[in-house]
Amino acid sequence: MPIQKKEHPSEKTTLHPRNKHRGRYDFAALIHTSPELGPFVKVNEYGDESIDFFNPEAVKALNKALLKHYYSISYWDIPKNYLCPPIPGRAEYIHLMADVLAASKRNLNKARGSSQITNCLDIGVGANCVYPIIGHQEYGWRFVGSDIDPVSIASAQNIIEKNSSMQGAIEIRLQKNPENIFDGIIRKEEFFDLSFCNPPFHSSQEEAQAGSARKVSNLKHKKITTPTLNFGGQSNELWCMGGESKFISDMILQSQSFANSCYWFSTLVSKQSNLKSAYHFLKEVEASQVKTIPMNLGNKTGRVLVWSFF
Repeated sequence: MPIQKKEHPSEKTTLHPRNKHRGRYDFAALIHTSPELGPFVKVNEYGDESIDFFNPEAVKALNKALLKHYYSISYWDIPKNYLCPPIPGRAEYIHLMADVLAASKRNLNKARGSSQITNCLDIGVGANCVYPIIGHQEYGWRFVGSDIDPVSIASAQNIIEKNSSMQGAIEIRLQKNPENIFDGIIRKEEFFDLSFCNPPFHSSQEEAQAGSARKVSNLKHKKITTPTLNFGGQSNELWCMGGESKFISDMILQSQSFANSCYWFSTLVSKQSNLKSAYHFLKEVEASQVKTIPMNLGNKTGRVLVWSFF
């Protein structure tokens, strides 16, 4: 007999109204769309259908099903041990930025000129290419996705080539200099309406491993010292020198040189404490507009930092 459980709401009301993942996972529908998910779905101790979220293959199968069911992506795969991002949270960022875009439409139209196409830049597109997928399928946006990792570039390009709906709408570019964020990616006379970024969170590989161990230990209610990363992630995806704070500070400083090339720059900020230094550098580069948008994913709270020089 299933043990007594805490009742969960049928809808995640903290998510954006247009987020297709506000409801609980409909595993029957997802398996109908993507049968390969089926073997991973089991009835848990509470009597609910679920997957083992500590199993990387199960998480990848769920992502494939979600992308196929909700976004008509017929092919999606990533190399082993590469980041397999939670789809609902990625969709949330896209929808929040769509609102920012809509609110500034009049001024944005003046800045972009005669073009009516929304062009976006994804800094660190990763092997999964998820932001361009959702942004294009939901809003018809065009994307340039950049990354410093050739394996990620090849994987993202492969996803695009195997989905006809994205061909001609998403371009993948290799950043040859890891010190640069926009230079070498944004071309002369190119204009972007939005830029997205999910920066590396940790400052070292050891910190990333310790953070993963704490997370899994908390979820499993026992000490875990060598966790399996259920969502994967390579070094450049999970950590960089100086961590999230340094990466965001560098992005802000470098954005000043491309002030006329992008209307809205943005980045996720996982740690509330990192906002203080970000605000300092935004003042230093004389950003004319700054917004901090809360992002409540239910079990995790984050925020999107947005700035413009227009």
